[in-house]
Amino acid sequence: MKKLYPTAILLSLSLLLHAANEDQHIRLTLKEAILLAQIQSVDAAVALNELKTSYWEYRTHQADQLPEINFTGTLPSYRNNYNSHQQSDGSYTYVQNNYMGLNGKISINQNIALTGGSVSFNTSLDFTRQLGKNSYNEYMSIPFGVTLEQPVFGVNNHKWRRRIEPVRYKEAKAAYIESVEDVTLSAITYFFNLLQAKENLAIANQNLENAIKLHDIAIAKREIGHISEIERMQLELSALQARGIVTEARSNLNARMFQLRSFLGLSEQDLIDPVLPESVPSFRMVYHDVLEKAQENNSLAQNILRRQLEADYAVATAKGNQRTVNLYASIGYTGKDPTLEKAYDRLKGNQIVEVGVSVPILDWGKRKGKVKVAESNREVILSRTKQEQMNFNQNIFLLVENFNNQAGQLEIAGQADIIAEKRYKTSIETFMIGKINILDLNDAQRSKDEAKLKHIQELFRYWNYFYNIRSVTLYDFIAGNSLEADFEWIVKQ
Repeated sequence: MKKLYPTAILLSLSLLLHAANEDQHIRLTLKEAILLAQIQSVDAAVALNELKTSYWEYRTHQADQLPEINFTGTLPSYRNNYNSHQQSDGSYTYVQNNYMGLNGKISINQNIALTGGSVSFNTSLDFTRQLGKNSYNEYMSIPFGVTLEQPVFGVNNHKWRRRIEPVRYKEAKAAYIESVEDVTLSAITYFFNLLQAKENLAIANQNLENAIKLHDIAIAKREIGHISEIERMQLELSALQARGIVTEARSNLNARMFQLRSFLGLSEQDLIDPVLPESVPSFRMVYHDVLEKAQENNSLAQNILRRQLEADYAVATAKGNQRTVNLYASIGYTGKDPTLEKAYDRLKGNQIVEVGVSVPILDWGKRKGKVKVAESNREVILSRTKQEQMNFNQNIFLLVENFNNQAGQLEIAGQADIIAEKRYKTSIETFMIGKINILDLNDAQRSKDEAKLKHIQELFRYWNYFYNIRSVTLYDFIAGNSLEADFEWIVKQ
């Protein structure tokens, strides 16, 4: 996945599914298996949903920084009941309420990131109609009002969220691509498991065919006295064992195919024929280059930064809670009249200013203790993140070393596979003319089988190391570019 181009992905997927719909037989390369896994595996769907959650959390944070327009109202309110009322002499009586009311308010609210407060611009209109014998109307208008709420010494929550949330979203985007790469690693494992099972079955069938031929030759040789009855019986036993190995290999192939099919989201009727990668790129990776890409792109860097910011936020919150001073101010104009028009004519001032103070006189060091706890937690997080970074660097170093060494191991395994195959063919020919015994022939066969499977295993390790490095660096060293994704398009699917 160098870049998620929607059209290319859908085209590749449609071609694969079209092949599956035609004859239910799919020749699947490693790249195609990876592509299918990234698109429609269950793990990919989980990663996508996690990305969507982070995306909408970040969108909510962005919306929280913008003005919000609200309308509230009661349309209408009607009351006809009795309430207790205290008279001038202190006694209580019950009076009847019989009225209908309407009210509406439009407000524009804006958080102030610089100071941590909020400001609201509003306008409202209230209407009351007293019902009954002496009915009348009353209007009260507030054409314009401004309300300010501001913590004076407390922590600025808006400022901290503006610092933390973008980092959290960058971490989530990097984590999504890493999750897709984890899907890639799982696809590689399942693909090579099936490839190895396919090769096991091919080896078993070839060995069975050779065992039957050798047994037939042994019968003829026994009749003319060139081999003993024990040797003939040993070859017969080898043929029987070869039949059992074929049955076991076929069962294992079906199991591995079911695993890959299930992971890729294919139908149970699809028969997958994995194609052995014939070549691998020849290059070496440099540790410092790989580490640089990992530090630029990996989610760990954003994760460490976010946790450090959250720890600083916790300390700032604990310090801000040591004392609280809040300012509330509301300034505007209001009008009241039995008619709607005049309720907007004779306007009067409408001001409210409140300063609330909460300062502990004696709390036995509780608030100071909370500050110390927050500061200690911050030091713990700093120590942990430092250790995590060291472990991360060490892991990259080992991956690079293993990848660079694996190229040589793969070359050796390929040459050993060729030599072992030639030796086995030569051993069969030599056995047929009576130059070697059955033990030497069995040893050649075993070496041939082990070399073939060893070659596939080393090929798997090569690609596994490569994609592991790609998953921690989010960089494709073959194509020479960073792994990217169209997050807006992905989230909206």
